[in-house]
Amino acid sequence: MRIREYEHENDFEIIKDWITDERTHTMWCAGRTPFPLQKESFGKLLSDILINNGDRPFVAVDDNETAEGFFCCSLNDPAHEGFLKFIMVDPEKRGIGLGKEMLRLAVRSFFETSDAKAVQLMVFSVNERAKKCYEGIGFKVRKKEDNALLFEDEAWARYNMVITRNDFKKDKQ
Repeated sequence: MRIREYEHENDFEIIKDWITDERTHTMWCAGRTPFPLQKESFGKLLSDILINNGDRPFVAVDDNETAEGFFCCSLNDPAHEGFLKFIMVDPEKRGIGLGKEMLRLAVRSFFETSDAKAVQLMVFSVNERAKKCYEGIGFKVRKKEDNALLFEDEAWARYNMVITRNDFKKDKQ
């Protein structure tokens, strides 16, 4: 696996069907783009988060250059923290460690190419599988925000999770 920049014209057709229901879609993007994922609105979201936050989209690809995972990332220079967002993996390849491998590569890249002291991400409490994946590579809950998002009749908490440069080195990722 390797990480490369996301190419909207080519990669969108691969990732657009990875999220098949509205609840999972909301867990993934907190309603920031309509369900189902549409090329134009997703492109606009990516453009907006690049302009507003410096977020750049990436894909994890296999040996055939086929996307297997997706995420966005940015660096908050004043805080010296990387930020991972919109993390998703091809559903046919979940449960085999691909998400962990992709995130290890992303975190390693932050620490090798910047002065980031930590990398953070957010995950909703109902997304237990994702939270377990993040914990598996060393992310720890830094903060919990109760009732961060309402979905239908559910109130979801949101965890801010972080991995520090020192913790990442300790695990010899």
